Amino acid sequence: MSATDTSRVHFRTCNLCEAMCGLRIELKGERITSIRGDEEDPFSRGHVCPKALALKDLHEDPDRLRHPMRRTATGWEQVSWEEALDEAARKLHSVQKTYGNDAVASYLGNPNVHNLGNMVFAPMLVRTLRSRNRFSATSVDQLPHHLVAYAMFGHQLLLPIPDLDHTRLLLVLGANPLASNGSLMTAPDIRARLRAIQERGGKLIVVDPRRTETAAIADTHVFIRPGTDALLLLALVHVVLVEEPPRPHHLSTRLEGLETVRELVRDFPPERAARHTGVPAEVVRTLARDFIASESAVCYGRMGLSTQPFGTLCQWLINVLNIATGNLDRRGGAMFTQPAFDIVGGPRAMGLGRGSLGRWKSRVRGLPEFGGELPSAVMAEEMLTPGEGRIHALITLAGNPVLSTPNGAQLERALAGLDFMVSLDPYLNETTRHAHLILPPVSPLERGHYDVAFHVLAVRNTAKYSPPLFQPAPGAHADWETTLELQHRLQNLRRGRPSLRQTLLHQTLRRMGPERLLDLGLRLGPHGARFNPLRKGLSLSALRESPHGIDLGPLQPCLPGRLQTKDRRVHLAPEVLTADLRRLRDTFPEHSAPEPVAGDEPLLLIGRRHLRDNNSWMHNVQGLVKGKPRCTLMMHPEDASKLGLAEGMNAVVTSRVGEVTVPVAVTGDIMPGVVSLPHGYGHRRQGTGQRIAAEHAGISTNDLTDELAVDAPSGNAAFNGTPVRVRPAEAPPEASTPAA
Repeated sequence: MSATDTSRVHFRTCNLCEAMCGLRIELKGERITSIRGDEEDPFSRGHVCPKALALKDLHEDPDRLRHPMRRTATGWEQVSWEEALDEAARKLHSVQKTYGNDAVASYLGNPNVHNLGNMVFAPMLVRTLRSRNRFSATSVDQLPHHLVAYAMFGHQLLLPIPDLDHTRLLLVLGANPLASNGSLMTAPDIRARLRAIQERGGKLIVVDPRRTETAAIADTHVFIRPGTDALLLLALVHVVLVEEPPRPHHLSTRLEGLETVRELVRDFPPERAARHTGVPAEVVRTLARDFIASESAVCYGRMGLSTQPFGTLCQWLINVLNIATGNLDRRGGAMFTQPAFDIVGGPRAMGLGRGSLGRWKSRVRGLPEFGGELPSAVMAEEMLTPGEGRIHALITLAGNPVLSTPNGAQLERALAGLDFMVSLDPYLNETTRHAHLILPPVSPLERGHYDVAFHVLAVRNTAKYSPPLFQPAPGAHADWETTLELQHRLQNLRRGRPSLRQTLLHQTLRRMGPERLLDLGLRLGPHGARFNPLRKGLSLSALRESPHGIDLGPLQPCLPGRLQTKDRRVHLAPEVLTADLRRLRDTFPEHSAPEPVAGDEPLLLIGRRHLRDNNSWMHNVQGLVKGKPRCTLMMHPEDASKLGLAEGMNAVVTSRVGEVTVPVAVTGDIMPGVVSLPHGYGHRRQGTGQRIAAEHAGISTNDLTDELAVDAPSGNAAFNGTPVRVRPAEAPPEASTPAA
């Protein structure tokens, strides 16, 4: 039998979303013949979603770049790795030498956290730049979670996780885990886990401006006006701390600021919230008392809360609600993971920083840094505004900010004016088309994988390593090899000559690679073998011997030991969080309420996600984009009727920053006064190289979202609740009121 006829089976963790589903991949020779769920995976138990099949398509995609590419006046040309790396380092160094270190910015996209090599090595490259202009997808997503965790628990990644497998009541705000597979809550087969709550007599309650896929299976769904969730949460905490009798708390000696919170929420009864949220006061009290009465309960909120003007307040109040009802660090409540590779409590060299806030601010608007990064909402203005500290060059790692950050058209203009740009990316997309050099990585199946980040967010403690399925082509570079080589060249250029010390360190890191660093982290972690041959525990070799993964058990109470605050206490009322209540009061005065939405009033735009999507980076896979078009404007029948719109008609949507034309989907699943567009589309830009994505282009919702709308404490982009005007496409512009 020839090698091409040999059949084999490979077990792997899917890295295309946060769920960490185990896969069973069958091959014949070097050709994948089947991808399905691994029934022996102790975490996912055979579950798999449609995205898993895309691993084969991504690996085989003819549009995926396989060699370094240089942009010229006549088009793109292939160059060698040595030439590309030398040119990239030389031009980045030249910009910094001319304009200063801050003249070179970096942007890290979402796929980096799904990549073991980049999780370990990309921060080294970013630090080598010594620039304050660092950006990432964090500040268009979950930054409020990290700020709240840093302020309350002492570490930006000490995020409470819903103990889904044991809770009796799950209250979900602004999240749709049936579409996202869980987010900052790694939970494969989320549908079965939610169904299990109901089967054991518990409740699933969803609060959302849209009847999402998750809301459709919930015991209760409550509509809420976008951007008002903080008022609802204040009212819930008001009922718990002011209207109900005091509750004994198992962490009472470890709580700091509970009485301060009690006084702060006195002014926010359910009646005050009802005026602005649209949620009746009696509904709020019922939610609160059901939460209190439940044997165990947990509140969970995600994108719909994080990406609104009061995202930090929302995430703080979710923690306060869980704590005030005795559901923090308790079975069935909000708990902390104890991952095998511990980037929270492990050795400093293995982990990420605890966090920081406001050590410097953005040059133009004065928004604060967090964790060494500035908000991505300021990236374009920092490129377009003249003066000292202006960004002249950019390096992007696996990111497409033209489609994923607010006011993408403004960022396009900014990118076009840069002196130099280099992108580490497998595709010529809406962002990388502006690069002067593109350095493509190997495919996900050509590198080893371990989920450093998502084990920290999982609803159960497990560990699993996936070796490479295929050997890369000769001369191909993994992401981490490219970042390491680029870092080494930049260090030598800065010194003016090669450094023996840096050369030896570079050679050591290259020999170690991500796997040996992973082995070190596993050995030194809470379940590790250390370096004692007589000690049983985790190491990379132990994971290699367990291709389905190792079950480390359910989440367990771990406070105060897991806390990273200096006094080992939970801080319920940090000033950085409570101070924003003043802005909330000013925005939503006590004795006023929003006017009813009429035909000429702005509608509020929210986002949405689909199970087959993950941001913008999988739209070049035919199996994931086929079927009925998903890039539509969801609108309530009452609003459609007022505006003269009907199902399938094209509508023009206008905001302060832009205008798009998109088909309408009329549905009662969205509340009046609210419209919804999906995230990640907009593949109509000229000069890209993704043919399938271009055939399913849609429009970018971030051609409408406003870079000036941010959550003040964190600087996180406030996408949800963007005011827009809508009119039929055939109507003249003067027939509609101008944009707000």
